Amino acid sequence: MKSVIGKVALAGLLALGAGAASAGVTVNYVDSDKFADLPFAPWERKEVLDDLAAYFAQLGKSLPAGQDLVIEVTDIDLAGREYPNSRGAHDLRVLKGGADWPIIELRYTLSANGQVLSSGNAKLTDMNYLNRINRVSDGDRLRYEKRMVEDWFNKTILQKRS
Repeated sequence: MKSVIGKVALAGLLALGAGAASAGVTVNYVDSDKFADLPFAPWERKEVLDDLAAYFAQLGKSLPAGQDLVIEVTDIDLAGREYPNSRGAHDLRVLKGGADWPIIELRYTLSANGQVLSSGNAKLTDMNYLNRINRVSDGDRLRYEKRMVEDWFNKTILQKRS
């Protein structure tokens, strides 16, 4: 895994009248081999990064027609701490609610028709991750990270008020 693990470009088409306009999300992982906390097994790391990119793309479907979002993820520290599983299955992630909250650092650029609407750096954190209501399925291993990403997306990108 070199400097960029994968460039995942996912675009959704939105139909408007007689034509179609696109809104899309592009996710790049910068130096993912240096991220603070991802699973140990390479296939599990890929699953996590692919799942997170797909979630950004899912959120991107709510962008207005013609807007594009480019996200460069520069660090990930997943909720909890991971312990290797000697039985060959997924490693064990233990969530205690202490100093093991999720953190995602990223840079973003939101543009429309080639013009930058907003851009910046963001450090997404949720120190109270175990004590908040979460709409993401209990079976989703990235449920705390996804809730944190959705909160940031709604507040920063869509500028929704809570």
